[in-house]
Amino acid sequence: MEDTVTDEYADNQAARGGRNRRRGMTTFRVKTVGWLFVLLATIGTTILPSMLGYQPGSDDMVAMTVLVICEVVSWTAVPLYAWLLVQGYRHTHSVVQYGIRLLALAIISEVPYDMATSGKVWDMNSQNPVFALVIALIVIAAVDWVRENLQGVAKWAAIVLVAVAGLAWALLLHVGLRQGMFNMGVLLIGMALVFYALDAHENTMMMTAGVLGAVFFIMPAVGVAMLHTRRDELGYGHPWTKWVFYALYPVTLLLCALPVM
Repeated sequence: MEDTVTDEYADNQAARGGRNRRRGMTTFRVKTVGWLFVLLATIGTTILPSMLGYQPGSDDMVAMTVLVICEVVSWTAVPLYAWLLVQGYRHTHSVVQYGIRLLALAIISEVPYDMATSGKVWDMNSQNPVFALVIALIVIAAVDWVRENLQGVAKWAAIVLVAVAGLAWALLLHVGLRQGMFNMGVLLIGMALVFYALDAHENTMMMTAGVLGAVFFIMPAVGVAMLHTRRDELGYGHPWTKWVFYALYPVTLLLCALPVM
């Protein structure tokens, strides 16, 4: 079964003009690496400050440097998840069900996210980045509808309007806002649009995403470089493996946040 799904996945990639890659990271490995970066960020905002004895406003530059490095390095995950979203959109049997799953995950993850990032059960200063994936999915689906149903100037005007609206929602709702300066939500949506629009042009897609990542404090561009080594295989050992990744995010946040609450 896994071989059949993998072959269909590779065939779909080739049909859209992409190369059929047989070397590099599978989808499973991309998800695993992405989760490791999420774990690094979560530990860096929960357990590690306590271990280093760091308090907000402290002048302990060594501890502060370690925490900043953990945070910045974790931003490498942004293009990985943006790419996974686009692949999920292209290969899902139902975009609506896919969106419902992501929305449910975003809602379930919000309290653990607030606990891990602010030490509070409820905090409106930043919403978890899964909401950005939901917004990106809606934007991509809307753009697809526009491309199929409108023509000429109206089509391009509608595409721009939809994209701007999605980015505006991420900004207004502080989706994925990290350290008050890095808007992960905006970058996730932007990266997803790049991967969606330029999917058939690998080098152009990666160069564009890399430049966008470099504008957002360099490290996301490293994630783009990692994606360039991917291969067109799912890589799941068991059919249920993909569902584990849905649970990993809120569980990781919760397990790291509870000991320091």
